[in-house]
Amino acid sequence: MNPAPNLVLVGPMGAGKTSIGKRVAERFGLVFVDADQVIVERAGATIPEIFEHAGEAGFRERETEVLRDLLAGEGRLISTGGGAVLSADNRALLGRRGFVVHLGVSVPAQLKRLARCTNRPLLQRPDREQVLEEMARTRTPLYAEVADLTLDTDHLMPPEATLRLCHLLATHWRRQETPA
Repeated sequence: MNPAPNLVLVGPMGAGKTSIGKRVAERFGLVFVDADQVIVERAGATIPEIFEHAGEAGFRERETEVLRDLLAGEGRLISTGGGAVLSADNRALLGRRGFVVHLGVSVPAQLKRLARCTNRPLLQRPDREQVLEEMARTRTPLYAEVADLTLDTDHLMPPEATLRLCHLLATHWRRQETPA
């Protein structure tokens, strides 16, 4: 058992971090938090708008600040953005304050799941497959570096993935609570 005060989901876009995360949080009595949604709320702008006005670097700065704040608490299931692992500081923070689950998904499955997606700035290009393949090459080793557990979601619908993840968590994670 690996104790940690929070559960954190990492993985590429389309892996199911939000849909699976909400279900797992409910089953474990955790508060579900989508880090990207917190960034949007704090900025008062959509992610595409943040990218347009502050660039990816500006977005990543906000992401680190939000993760630091969220992980300072406990009893949360935090769904991170796909690029949160790009920062060595973020990876260290995730490892210190969370039990990290990597939800994996292949590029073909991502293409299918994200076919109608128009709100992801990094996918607003005609060469989506190449973009996703490059992201996978860069990020997959970083997900593996930070992950305490990995679940491939390629052929799983969210309810089935939730059930599998809950079974895995029951044997690999114990929520560590700070004494009052």
